[in-house]
Amino acid sequence: MDAVVFDLDGVLVDSEQIWDEVRRAYVAGHGGTWTDEATRAQQGMSTPEWAEYLAGLGVSLPPERIAEEVIERMVARYAAGPPVIAGGPEAVRAVGAAYPVAIASSSPQVLITSFLVATGLEDLVKVALSSEKVAKGKPAPDVYLEATRLLGVDASRCAAVEDTTNGLKAALAAGMTVYAVPNPHFPPDPAVLAQAAAVLGEIGELPGIMGL
Repeated sequence: MDAVVFDLDGVLVDSEQIWDEVRRAYVAGHGGTWTDEATRAQQGMSTPEWAEYLAGLGVSLPPERIAEEVIERMVARYAAGPPVIAGGPEAVRAVGAAYPVAIASSSPQVLITSFLVATGLEDLVKVALSSEKVAKGKPAPDVYLEATRLLGVDASRCAAVEDTTNGLKAALAAGMTVYAVPNPHFPPDPAVLAQAAAVLGEIGELPGIMGL
C-alpha cells in the first residue's frame, strides 16, 4: 500500500448531522420543502452539487449564493472548533507515521482547513482536497482519484477510510482498498458495506486493523 486517504465528515469530524440541520433550516427559512430522500442524497455531493439540489427543493436563490450562505452557517457552527471525533486525529497520526496521508472530502476547503488547524495535522496531511475542486462529488470517484494523483500514487495501491454509502461507493469506484467506519446516524447500505476490506466499530481501531 502506498498511501491512505481519509474522508472527513463522519470519519474525523461528527458533522453529518450538523450539515443536515443547517441545510434543513436553510431550506425551511427560504420557503423550500425538505424531502425524505434529501439527507442521504446530498451525502458526498460537492458544494456546487448540493447548492443546486437545495435550489431544486424550492430555494429561489442562485446556487452560488445558496452555497455561500450555507457555508457561512457551517463556519459559524465550527466557531468554537470542529466537532472532532474521539480517536480520529490520533488515528491519522499513527497511520501517517507509516504512510503518506490525505483527506478527500465533500466539505468546502475552509472547513477542511479548520479541522487541520484545530488538530495540528496541517503538516502531516500531504493533500487535503475538497470535491468542489473536481468535476463530480461522491459517489463518483473523482475526488479520490485526484487526491491520489496529487500524492503521486496510483489509487489502486491506496486505502480509503469512509463512513457513508456514497463515500464507500466513491472509494470503491476508484479501485481503492476500503476501510469502513459506518456512520451511526446514517448507516450505509449493507450491500455496499459488504464490499469493504474491513468494517471498524470506531476510527481508533484503524491502526490496529492495519497492523501499525
